[in-house]
Amino acid sequence: MKKILIISDSEVGSQFIQRVAQTYSSENLYYVVQIKAKEFEDINPTKFKFYEFDPTSLYKLSNLLKMEFVHVFIAMDNLVDVENTIKNIRTIKKQLRIIVINQWKLENEDPNIVMINANEHLASRLVDYLPNVPVIAQNVGMGEGEIMEVLVPFGSSFAYRHIGVIEQKNWRIVAIYRNRKLVMPSRRRMIQPNDLLLLIGDPAVLKSVYRAIKRELGQFPEPFGSNLYLYIDMNIVNHSTIKELIRRAVFAHKKFKHNLIIKVVNPGNISLLQHIKSFRSNNVLIHIEYDKKDLQQEFYSDIKLYHIGLVIVSKETFSNCKMRTILYESHVPVLKISDKSFSTVKDSVLVLSDNRDLEKISATIFDISEQMGFNIELYNYMAEHQDVKELVIENYYNLSTIFSKSIKIIKENENPMRTLKKKENFMQILPFTQKLTQRRIFSLFSIDNEKLYYKLDDYHQIFIPVQL
Repeated sequence: MKKILIISDSEVGSQFIQRVAQTYSSENLYYVVQIKAKEFEDINPTKFKFYEFDPTSLYKLSNLLKMEFVHVFIAMDNLVDVENTIKNIRTIKKQLRIIVINQWKLENEDPNIVMINANEHLASRLVDYLPNVPVIAQNVGMGEGEIMEVLVPFGSSFAYRHIGVIEQKNWRIVAIYRNRKLVMPSRRRMIQPNDLLLLIGDPAVLKSVYRAIKRELGQFPEPFGSNLYLYIDMNIVNHSTIKELIRRAVFAHKKFKHNLIIKVVNPGNISLLQHIKSFRSNNVLIHIEYDKKDLQQEFYSDIKLYHIGLVIVSKETFSNCKMRTILYESHVPVLKISDKSFSTVKDSVLVLSDNRDLEKISATIFDISEQMGFNIELYNYMAEHQDVKELVIENYYNLSTIFSKSIKIIKENENPMRTLKKKENFMQILPFTQKLTQRRIFSLFSIDNEKLYYKLDDYHQIFIPVQL
């Protein structure tokens, strides 16, 4: 929950507070400072906290600014009050982003202070009504949200990623505004924190993109979904391993702190079913499918119904070619659990290849590793071309800085798959691409380490879709 500070001493400020209360109060906490208190309708007391004092008083404002705010909005009628309020904020918070309603052509060179020229915006709105004059920015198109501006925050999953590796299906990044200057996007351009992205695309897709850009660590399995789903087909899974499979799935469920749905199909062991039912609780839902239905369609329906963000399966289930294709087409991350202990895993392992799929899913990898308490190790096979790998490594170093999580780059002169087979325990993370749906026999002579994922079948693996 982000904290927003609103300093209001004007009619515009009062209108702004009222509109925020009616429309935008669900995701933030709002702290409102007024010189003279005013009444507002439909205020949610859990989202709004009101204070009555003069913000030009450094002593009074400093007490409030002991909290961490992401933005400050200033809407005041007196120029001297605005200048002194900004001065007070900067005395305490040097980098806090400030948005000011500017009625006096006030200028400021601080890149973290945004001056909104009130008269200019009103004049611009009036120009929209003139005949034979092109409409600029917010009124272009259908006006249904197909054009969107998004500020990239620190800790965003998009920060320090190259535009070329961001899957842009039904949407595009068409411009970047950096330090109040237009920067044209290119495949090798890297997005930086505080960049303002101009996006164009399908309105529904842009809403998902917006959530992904604003996402920070601790949110997985978002933005893929909000719950975990353990899928057990008793015709596929070895019955002797089911109890351990459930125990390890529950362990992952407790780490990610999301609800777990256990789905059993083709039930054929009464004692095991009774054992599974014993896990039922407020956060664990058990669903046993006794009827012979279209299991594939039922699986996709469950993904949508329960808003699934992570599917958990056994290694026998993932080795089934048909099931692997069904999992891929669900576009949801998959955790394949092996027979090894899960609680003793300490490292997330990534094997670099000559494509940039690992950069596409880098923020998700950091999120998973942070929540599970794993170190991140990147294995770089030096016998292969290094140009693409260096870009991926650069991305991971940048993310390690903003997420304050160290990474380890391991250079290998032999194929890392051989080295990893000697490693005691770890979890491998891979991009979930279509080539993984091929039958294993077709990859016997492949040199693509991703296609050879099954060589590490005895270890836990997470497969992450590369599309948003």
